[in-house]
Amino acid sequence: MDPRVLVAYATKYGATAEIAEKIGQAILQAGLQTDVLPTYSVNDLAPYKAVVLGSAVYVGQWRKEAVAFLEANEKAMAKMPVWFFSSGPTGEGDPVQLMQGWRFPEAQQPIANRIQPRDTAFFHGVLDLTKLSLAEKLLIKGHKAPVGDFRDWDAITSWAAAIADALK
Repeated sequence: MDPRVLVAYATKYGATAEIAEKIGQAILQAGLQTDVLPTYSVNDLAPYKAVVLGSAVYVGQWRKEAVAFLEANEKAMAKMPVWFFSSGPTGEGDPVQLMQGWRFPEAQQPIANRIQPRDTAFFHGVLDLTKLSLAEKLLIKGHKAPVGDFRDWDAITSWAAAIADALK
């Protein structure tokens, strides 16, 4: 069996899953076998030669299932090439600037430091009011967050292609 690349993700409303799918497609198109799976469905990293792990970001935090995956698989990921990505901010401009320099959850940074990912990317997300609860809508209104799909598919594809190149 050929070594595979795992693209694992944690999502709330599906936008991060779509980013993970795009990353997986780009890696697959580069000739590498790829599995794109939600973090909660991955039980073993042994079949994989590399991991791309991503999560939606809410209030500067990764989803709890992404954090659980990171904690449970720290030792295995420290021995292989790993990339992290986050998705979240809406609006125009650099996501890191929009998030005032935020790149990765502070609480998980010590684990990331031990894993030593090859790169950590931060992509724009989606804000679809039809999927939000009343409390979430009120929070969004109070923060005046831009509504819409702000994902930059070219940037996502380019980042994934760089991962494939590094693994070849």
